[in-house]
Parts: sequence; C-alpha cells; structure tokens
Amino acid sequence: MNELNLPSYAVKLRGTREKPEIFDFLRRRYVALTPEEWVRQHFVHWLIEHKGYPKGLLGNEIMLKSGEKSLRCDSVLYNKEIVPQMIIEYKAPTVSLTKRVFDQIVTYNLLLHVDYLVVSNGIQHLCCKIDYEHQRYEMLQDMPDYEDL
Repeated sequence: MNELNLPSYAVKLRGTREKPEIFDFLRRRYVALTPEEWVRQHFVHWLIEHKGYPKGLLGNEIMLKSGEKSLRCDSVLYNKEIVPQMIIEYKAPTVSLTKRVFDQIVTYNLLLHVDYLVVSNGIQHLCCKIDYEHQRYEMLQDMPDYEDL
C-alpha cells in the first residue's frame, strides 16, 4: 500500500494476496483492503490516537436515504447527543482532491447538516467549517483537535 501523510499504527491484516483484508476496529470486523480503506483506517486511528476524537462517537460506512436513493458516508463523527457533527470522505492516495470530490461530500451534507466536512486521500487532508448563519464555509489550515470543535 501507498505511504501516507498519517502516523502508522499496528495494522491487522489477513486474507490472501488476491483478497487482502484489514481490521476495522470501529466496525469490529475485517473488510476488503482497498486503497480507500487503507486511508480510512489510518485517518480514523490518527483522529482517535492523536487528535482526541472519541472512538464511540465515530462510525464508518453510514447509510443515508434520500427518497429512493441510498448514499453512504465513509465516516461520520457524532456529538454527545448522537447528532452528526462531521462527515469524512476518503479517496485513494492516487486521487486528487478536486472540487468534484468535495461536491460529493456536500451532497451528503444536504441530508446531515453537519458543522465540518473533511476529505482525505491520505496525503492531503481538507477540512472546512460551515457557517450556516452567513451561508459560507471556511477552509481550516489543519484538522482540529476534538476539544476545539
């Protein structure tokens, strides 16, 4: 897998060369090891171990319904009242973080109405804080620590 701009952790792998799997400790099961999943697992561990995000308030692969259409958020951070606070979208390290990539997460936010949107390809991480009152957003220089949300 690609080298990421995230700290390493004790990765648990299993499976075969053709069908490798990585342990997702939020879902408590092994999942297919894809480049996107490699980024997700490193990013979630970074949030918990280095940024102070509570493990119990994070969820992976969160399903959303919009009429007949089903959507899936890569990760969602909830607040203590279990209201979504942040949506995180992951891309493979080879995928550039373009406006089109960011538009995907904005679509999810039409349903969840969160305060923060995050996109990461494991090398670059973009985080914005949404100001609903003034109908604008601010791109943050760094991923905030949990206590600063």
